[in-house]
Amino acid sequence: MNETGVGKAIEILLIEDDKEDVLLTREALKAGKVNNFLHVVEDGEQALDFLRRGGRYADAPSPDLILLDLNLPGMSGREILVEIKKDPALRVIPVVILTTSDADDDILESYKRHANCYIHKPVDLKQFMHVVGQVKEFWLSIVKLPPK
Repeated sequence: MNETGVGKAIEILLIEDDKEDVLLTREALKAGKVNNFLHVVEDGEQALDFLRRGGRYADAPSPDLILLDLNLPGMSGREILVEIKKDPALRVIPVVILTTSDADDDILESYKRHANCYIHKPVDLKQFMHVVGQVKEFWLSIVKLPPK
């Protein structure tokens, strides 16, 4: 139980290279009083190591939810999504695309690659905090996540 006496902590993997967006996401989750552990990786190689418990991530927990930016250095978020969804051990983890891209092609391709949700990341601080709060409310309060 968490400090409010409600359930166990949710493991969230944020795949994001923008340090400011990481900080804002962390703050929005904290403001929303979500009992969570936010794990952050900055690129596709780190993300797949974390998810497959490779290298320095040998003791990484299995995330309950993945927040994925599409625009990353090296391996793109699109490529990471394909790798996640083709792996039977990982494909059940919900993946929320949280990106600045509002391009129809990116939206369509993300859903074709089995993203669970696509959210355009606002550039305005207040709106960004609101969006992350809504992600928290929906995915961590309403949705029943798959058991581990």
